[in-house]
Amino acid sequence: MTLPAFVKIYEVGPRDGLQNEKQNIPTAIKIDLINRLSDTGLRYIEATSFVSPKAIPQLGDAAAVMHDINRKPDIHYPVLVPNMRGMEGALAANVTEIALFTAASETFTQKNINASIADSFERFAPVITAAKDNNIRVRGYVSCVLGCPYEGEIDPAKVAEVAKRLLEAGCYEISLGDTIGTGTPEKTKRMIRAVLDVGVPLEKIALHMHDTYGQALANIYAGLQMGVGTIDSSVAGLGGCPYAKGASGNVATEDVLYMLAGLGCETGIDLQKIIKTAWFISDALGKPPASKLAHAMKQQ
Repeated sequence: MTLPAFVKIYEVGPRDGLQNEKQNIPTAIKIDLINRLSDTGLRYIEATSFVSPKAIPQLGDAAAVMHDINRKPDIHYPVLVPNMRGMEGALAANVTEIALFTAASETFTQKNINASIADSFERFAPVITAAKDNNIRVRGYVSCVLGCPYEGEIDPAKVAEVAKRLLEAGCYEISLGDTIGTGTPEKTKRMIRAVLDVGVPLEKIALHMHDTYGQALANIYAGLQMGVGTIDSSVAGLGGCPYAKGASGNVATEDVLYMLAGLGCETGIDLQKIIKTAWFISDALGKPPASKLAHAMKQQ
C-alpha cells in the first residue's frame, strides 16, 4: 500500500492535553505554549475550549487565551464548542474553526455530556447553523470508536453511523478517537473500512489515538496504510480522558513525527522544535514528557 506523501498533524495539546491537569496553569503559560507551537511548522493547533468553567475550570480563560496568542495567518486555531453558549464565546473571540464532539457509545455520551447521541446532534444543530452563517469551519469528534469503558468493544457499524451523521451535518473533517486506547491495528482498519463504506470520504477522516495499551503508533500506522492523512496528537503526550478510568495520554506529537519521518511522509514540522516545546510545557507542569523520544533526544 502507498502511504500518504504528506500527513497533516492536528495538535491538541493546548486543549485536550491541558484540560484535565489538576494544578492551575497560568494563562501566560498556555499562551506561550501555543506561540511556541506556532513556530514549529504546525498548521492546526487546537487552542482551547469555550466550555463552562464549572465543567472544566482549567479552560475558564479561553477568551483571554484567544485574545492574546500571536495568531499567524497561515495557521488554524480551532476551539472546542459544546453548545450555543460556547459558540457565542467563540464568535466573540473571532475564531475561524470550531470542533464538536459526540461518541459511538450511548453510555459514554450520557456519562460525558448527560445526553444521548441523538440529543448531542440536536445540540449541534444551532451551533452548526451559526458556524455556517459566520463562515466558520466545523470539525467533528467521535469518541470511543474502538472501545468504551462502559460498553466494551464498539461495533464499527455504530462508528460509521455517527461519522456519516457528522458529515451530513456539515463537518469538513471527522476525527475518530480511541478514547481509552484499547484498539489494535486490525480493529482500526475494520473501523475505518466501515466508515468508508457508508460514504465518508477518506480525505475527511482523521485519527485520534490514545496510548493506554501502547498501541497508538501501531494503530496510526494501520490508518496510514488505509490512506488516512490526518493525525491528531498532543505535544509531550499530554492529556487523557477524565471519564475513562486508566485512559492515559494522547499519542505524543514528537513520537508521531519521528515515525512519519522514518516512513518518508512529509509533515512540514520541525521535530527538534516540537521536542523543545514538549520540555517547555513539561517543565512548567513539573513532570517529564510522556514520550521516551523526548528524553532520548534531549540528551543528544
